[in-house]
Amino acid sequence: MSTNLEKIETLKTIIKLLHEGKSVQELKEQYSDLLRQVSPLEIPFLEQQLVREGLVSVNDILKLCDLHVELFRESLETRTLQGVPSGHPLDLLMKENDWIAKRAEILGMYASSLLAADQARTPGLLENINRILGDLKKLRLHYRKLQMIVFPYLERRGIIAVPRVLWGREDQALRKLRELSTEIDSKLKSKEAIDHKNLAGRLLELSREIQDLAFREAKILFPALWTLLGEGEWVAIHEIAGEFGYIVDVDIHAWKPNVEPVLPYQIKPIITDEQLARVPEEFRQVVAEKLVPDDYQVNRDGDLNLSTGFLDKVELEGIFKALPLEITFADTNRRVRLFTKSETAEGFPRAKTIIGRRLEFCHPPRLENYVKLNVEKLERGQERYRVFWTRMGDRILRVIVSRVNDSNGQLVGILEIVEDFTEILNNRDEILKKVVVL
Repeated sequence: MSTNLEKIETLKTIIKLLHEGKSVQELKEQYSDLLRQVSPLEIPFLEQQLVREGLVSVNDILKLCDLHVELFRESLETRTLQGVPSGHPLDLLMKENDWIAKRAEILGMYASSLLAADQARTPGLLENINRILGDLKKLRLHYRKLQMIVFPYLERRGIIAVPRVLWGREDQALRKLRELSTEIDSKLKSKEAIDHKNLAGRLLELSREIQDLAFREAKILFPALWTLLGEGEWVAIHEIAGEFGYIVDVDIHAWKPNVEPVLPYQIKPIITDEQLARVPEEFRQVVAEKLVPDDYQVNRDGDLNLSTGFLDKVELEGIFKALPLEITFADTNRRVRLFTKSETAEGFPRAKTIIGRRLEFCHPPRLENYVKLNVEKLERGQERYRVFWTRMGDRILRVIVSRVNDSNGQLVGILEIVEDFTEILNNRDEILKKVVVL
């Protein structure tokens, strides 16, 4: 099985069998010789081709990953990263990953004890399990950093399947974690009888899934990132990850490179010959094959260069109209410089004639001093924002008056935000039913 076409056909066959209910163990025995010809780092690129061609879903790939990683686990166990500086973002991510792996292992130990426990020991074990699950909820922050900060650098290079599959796995583990934690918490409070053997089986499954994710990161994802990403990219990751925070105590100031941060849209989306020379042979064979890099140019002539992105005048005005709220901005002289009109919500009646008007004169005389008093508090920095509720006819409006600062924390003006909360407050129960947990 030497060509990509043959390898893809084998993977398609295996996925079909997984769909039909064949176990990973059965397929491992049946296809082990063939699958061992596909390197651990080659399979994500083959998976990527399958996804791109619409041949399989990401969920199908998740099942295939289980089989492939199981086959190569022994060979990957010896793969370790060398030379990552202390305090480097990859070093910090690895420390988090170790923290997660250890707690997942402890969860598995408790779950095994629960499986063999009698009813008398069950409550005590569940208390300990609940504490571990509470700790493990922090892994969402670790995954968020990968999903929102790291994965865009792979996607820019045309590496799509790796981040999509990992995100799918991470999301799957988080949902199971959340469900089990809620269930156990409820049982402990109500003191209901528990099918502890069934529960133990599900906890063991979650423990294995989280440990497997930690294994994939340590032995596949992190070495690939270390090879592919440049120092400027790591600087950007370091800055943004520091804003997100870490789930372990780390020194984010220990690594101090003297280069400018580079965001994904700023890089040339190629894998260079120099990088190819430094990756393992198995990985080199994969990335040498044609990828489809993402060379989209996000910054166009005429765009406003904002701190969080780029927009032209048409887009900016369109966004203001689409927002389900309306805003009024006054500068440091308390003169109105901008207001917006929403196409999806209604605030206070305003017209272009208020441009340049004193902010307090935009309110009834009976409220003029009240407006001045609150604006002065914001200007002095006594408060960051103030929240008010009011009625206009049958509508209930929330009004937020906020201090607007520049990047140095200096006052640049006052913002008034008006939101219509009528539907939310009048139909609270119906809206709660529509809530989707992300």
